Amino acid sequence: MGSEIADRATFEQIRYAQCWEDADILVQALDIQPHHVCLSIASAGDNTLALLSRSPQRVIALDLSPAQLACLELRIAAYRELSHTELLVLIGSGDGRDRQDLYRRCRSQLSPDARYFWDSHSAEIDRGIGHAGKFERYFQLFRRWVLPLVHNRQRVEQLLSGGSLTRRREFYQREWDTWQWRSLFRIFFSRFVMGRAGRDPSFFKYVEGNVADRILQRTRYALTELNPAENPYLQWILTGRHTTALPYALHPENFDAIRANLDRLEWRCSSVEDFLSDIGENAIDRYNLSDIFEYLSPANYHQLLQRLINASRPQARLAYWNMLAPRSRPDSMADQLQPLTDLAQALYAQDKAFFYSAFVVEEVI
Repeated sequence: MGSEIADRATFEQIRYAQCWEDADILVQALDIQPHHVCLSIASAGDNTLALLSRSPQRVIALDLSPAQLACLELRIAAYRELSHTELLVLIGSGDGRDRQDLYRRCRSQLSPDARYFWDSHSAEIDRGIGHAGKFERYFQLFRRWVLPLVHNRQRVEQLLSGGSLTRRREFYQREWDTWQWRSLFRIFFSRFVMGRAGRDPSFFKYVEGNVADRILQRTRYALTELNPAENPYLQWILTGRHTTALPYALHPENFDAIRANLDRLEWRCSSVEDFLSDIGENAIDRYNLSDIFEYLSPANYHQLLQRLINASRPQARLAYWNMLAPRSRPDSMADQLQPLTDLAQALYAQDKAFFYSAFVVEEVI
């Protein structure tokens, strides 16, 4: 079985310079133990590294894109060579003008391919590698050209200051939720604009309904029910940096644990399907599957899910997100895979990467 998405999209550029899924809920969902072997979609590397904080026996990162694996490799090198403060500067979360020097300190740790990639992307290093992806440039367009049309910097700062739940709800209703905000949001986050400036258009093949309205509803939740002062994803979208919050892998208290476990991590440029052909049965305990099922037809999703089950050890757990296309275990697999619905819904209510429509946690029986 080949990879459906590999036939429909190209992978030469960095699509995601950061992981836009909340690793705080991912780590809780997977409940990783020291004897566990984990399979993780690499993406930019943040959430794969987050799994190392729990000291698993082994983490295997996969991605179809050499550019995404170059992002992972540079992060690994940064954890080895830099201090926590310097790591934040390299990412772009912290201020600093010496990013080229930080890169030179990491460069010897990179494979020849990753070294060539980053040597050819010095402008991205200057800006901070967390800005280097197509998705991040999409958000940059939003905050530079769209957001100022409806909200000035002072109002953005007021929003991000958070406060009590009552204060957040009142501020959103009174100051933020204008007709101009809703109108421009619906245009910028429409299927058409997002498919051309943000995600690959092919990623919307199995999406039904109004994309912008669904994302607007989740955004309202993030700006009111969740605290913007504690939301690194929202802060980056609105300001281009982390202000008062950091993603899990960048928390200072997780830095040393991730660094100590880097030797337990390996990575491959491979589809999940090809990897499963090699790994055999009874091999994996925990899966970080990002939102890869979003891009598959229901039939291909079911086939891949069956192969993941076959590769799993007893009580293995799968965690993945739905953004716009609904994916969850079919009834035909009820005797093999159990949805952990209460856990998933409780964690989804805390999900700071707010644009997803569902978080799914399932356990092999």
